[in-house]
Amino acid sequence: MKSERICRRCLLFESGRTDVLEEIRRHIEKIPSSDRIDDSVYQDRLTTCSTCDQLADGTCLRCGCYPEFRAAFRKQTCPAKEW
Repeated sequence: MKSERICRRCLLFESGRTDVLEEIRRHIEKIPSSDRIDDSVYQDRLTTCSTCDQLADGTCLRCGCYPEFRAAFRKQTCPAKEW
């Protein structure tokens, strides 16, 4: 039986979980522009998440969220207070 490797410090797009990532992208597109963060801030947030020791296999271990989704919201914050 093949063992699943957990990708430490990988966001979804790096972990190969494209099915989940595509679903998240569809949900992000539905966020009203007034509630969505701009792309440069979004990328900065994801860069921060990718270096966090609480990230494993595309999931935040502090709160259980997918950072790609949480980071898209203007009013959301990092559970570790990194952004």
